[in-house]
Amino acid sequence: MEMDLELTTASPYEYYDYVEFDENYTICDFSEWKPSYSVIPVLYMLIFILGLSGNGVIIFTVWRSQGKRRAADVYIGNLALADLTFVVTLPLWAVYTAMGYHWPFGVALCKISSYAVLLNMYASVFCLTCMSFDRYLAIVHSLSSNQIRIRGNMRASLMAIWLLSGLLAAPTLVFRTTKHDILSNRTSCAMDFSLVVTDKAQENLWLAGLSISSTALGFLLPFLAMMVCYGFIGCTVTRHFNSLRKGDQRKRRLLKIITTLVVVFAACWMPFHVLKSADALSYLDLGPGTCAFLHFLLLAHPYATCLAYVNSCLNPFLYAFFDLRFRSQCLCLLKCKPVGKQDSV
Repeated sequence: MEMDLELTTASPYEYYDYVEFDENYTICDFSEWKPSYSVIPVLYMLIFILGLSGNGVIIFTVWRSQGKRRAADVYIGNLALADLTFVVTLPLWAVYTAMGYHWPFGVALCKISSYAVLLNMYASVFCLTCMSFDRYLAIVHSLSSNQIRIRGNMRASLMAIWLLSGLLAAPTLVFRTTKHDILSNRTSCAMDFSLVVTDKAQENLWLAGLSISSTALGFLLPFLAMMVCYGFIGCTVTRHFNSLRKGDQRKRRLLKIITTLVVVFAACWMPFHVLKSADALSYLDLGPGTCAFLHFLLLAHPYATCLAYVNSCLNPFLYAFFDLRFRSQCLCLLKCKPVGKQDSV
């Protein structure tokens, strides 16, 4: 017999919502597996509240500090904008999960919400990559913030970030749609490749291809680029550790902020991408394909997805905690403290 098993995902990163098992998997018993229809929605709403308030404060603070912004501040503002674009869709995914993965919001919101999540993933990692390169220029080549802005043509780089992110997330707008299951009377928000495939084998290739490419372009390659930048930065800082000037100390402080953001991004997103890649390989018959493996994917996926989403609400608090300059601006914004002398790096 064949059976359709709904995956534990309210995540538009997954390029499927149902997995069709052949005779090799009929011995697998998933009757005891139950998704969490209560815990995950609560976590989504908590991320929504924290992310909306935190990223909103960052965007407003960066906007208010025109003329005193560092190059890194501009990328921080765009990182917050990417996170904010995503977190506003979380109430929809919370309802979707709470209703047993039933999507009541129609095709348009299915496409737009899914697109926003992928747009956030790409824009966030590209902003972090540009911030790492900015620190590489400032520390390894001793360029000032103004020089970096001129040489890097910041406006062009930001346009490239959003344009590339939008293009890479575009398959979601094309293929994501609602699917109604008569037997369960549920409507899912899932990928539909009927426009480009004619059989199950071709659909599996599309699923695996989009999954692996999004991991490579949206995580692996940018993360490797960041590691190269930090490798050179580490060598430079180590060589000049005992002869740091005041300006160098400011650079190191900003470096600590960006390094923390990158490390937290990797820690939040890596489990998700590892699970997604393992699942993609199973579509190509390259994974274990055992019942235990499938059970593990089903159980781990919703929590790995939640951990990835947590990143969108952590960034504002990390930035405020490590950056004295930003904290001072926030306090001034709240009229709790006068603005003092601002460091510029």
